[in-house]
Amino acid sequence: MTKAFICCCVISSVALIACSPVLNHLPGVYSLDIQQGNIIDQAMIDQLRPGMSKRQVLYIMGSPMLVDALHQSRWDYLYTEKSPDGEKTRKRITLLFNKDDLIGLQGDLKPNAVPVVKTGETTVEIPKRDLEKTLWEKITGLFDYDASDGVPTKKATTDASSGNIANSPY
Repeated sequence: MTKAFICCCVISSVALIACSPVLNHLPGVYSLDIQQGNIIDQAMIDQLRPGMSKRQVLYIMGSPMLVDALHQSRWDYLYTEKSPDGEKTRKRITLLFNKDDLIGLQGDLKPNAVPVVKTGETTVEIPKRDLEKTLWEKITGLFDYDASDGVPTKKATTDASSGNIANSPY
């Protein structure tokens, strides 16, 4: 009796696995659209113009999916969408830069010849960000470290009562 039950279970599980396409299309079963990568649409591509800085491109397109370590001037944006019926949509865009300026675009979508101007929006020039000090400079500044000779320097302090200058490490 138990051998027959185990055999029946094994046969039914193999049959159900073989019928997985049928199980995926049962009425009332909801399956999600699966999106991977950066969402890319024609409106985003139409906003790109030659000479834009990397910061402006980041604002429009978002962070690139791939940045090649050997080619820092090339950003790749990939987008894949799989619908519940199994159809895949793939889009690929490659942006090319010369130093900080956008010089080219390759891929599935092309910008329109006529610039798209959206009403109600204004263009804002984003100034370059100037950092005061690096993290290392801030840390070594706490210890008054002079990086040129590699030796901590001593601050000169004035004794308030006598007016003498005393060397103190603090």
